[in-house]
Amino acid sequence: MKTSIKAAATLVAGVLALTGCSSSASSDDGETLNINAFSVMEAANEPVFADFDKTEAGKDVQFETSYGASGDQSRAVVAGADADVVHYSLETDVTRLVGEGLVAEDWKDNPTKGIATSSVVVFVVRKGNPENIQTWDDLVKPGVEIITPNPGSSGSARWNILAAWAHIAANGGSEADAKAFLTQLLDNTIALPGSGREATTAFTDGSGDVLLSYENEAILAKQSGADVDYVVPPDTLLIENPAAVTVDADKTAQAFLDFMTSPDAQADYAQFGFRPVVDGVDIGEVEGANDPSDPFPAPDKLFTVDGDFGGWGVAADKFFGDGEEGNPLGIITQLQQETGKVGEE
Repeated sequence: MKTSIKAAATLVAGVLALTGCSSSASSDDGETLNINAFSVMEAANEPVFADFDKTEAGKDVQFETSYGASGDQSRAVVAGADADVVHYSLETDVTRLVGEGLVAEDWKDNPTKGIATSSVVVFVVRKGNPENIQTWDDLVKPGVEIITPNPGSSGSARWNILAAWAHIAANGGSEADAKAFLTQLLDNTIALPGSGREATTAFTDGSGDVLLSYENEAILAKQSGADVDYVVPPDTLLIENPAAVTVDADKTAQAFLDFMTSPDAQADYAQFGFRPVVDGVDIGEVEGANDPSDPFPAPDKLFTVDGDFGGWGVAADKFFGDGEEGNPLGIITQLQQETGKVGEE
């Protein structure tokens, strides 16, 4: 990793946070790759694009980007949006494209099993943590105002909610106990914006006492000047974000996908708060982390979707099923309806 990465990454983060824009790292000539990704990747991708441009495969490649809520992005590709490389919050948003014949069935057959970035669920709090929020149990105390994205559209919301569920169910509680806890959490939720990025914006604009979010999103908010802190709870959920090429993409798209999990690209992503998915990454200090010299501490308990929920193939329907075509409502979908916390369109 070059020493200029951290400074460049922080500058890009600030600019993009203010403008909402994305840029190409390449010249006006050459091949164009269409990147379709979930919203929190917008700033983090910029130095990765720039470093790919320095490789033989990436010379003179331009990037056209589209960012938004993970599920919405995936559905847009099904509807015809251009995409050579997709990078989403959830595995189910890639498998939707597999089912439509847009991504190959063997997309996970690589050293990282299809995962390009990872993080953990954290609590973003006001500067100094005035409510002293340290654990999941603190979130359900009377009067605590929570913001989390809407599970109906946002992948990050689903990670957040499953982390809360695991706090009860994976620590010995019953399903009834977990439902009761999630009901309390939803009762304390004052807003469910459409995406992780929109939720962060709502919180940094002054709403709520705590934001359920990705660790990387919390770090980026601090890099961009937001007056917030964040807490990694003692038990939390590992977030794993998949990426794949579409079936009609050419070899340059595959080269970029491979580059995304290279040590250089993972070092770039680490500067934006993503935990590396491969070994041998020179992370260095990460500005905005609680401890820049040790930015990714191991939680006491780290739950996983595969290990604690049976994988997304099971968890998606069990917890987030929409009740269409005679299928039952998912547990979380039903709890949202019962509490009236159905989120923003």
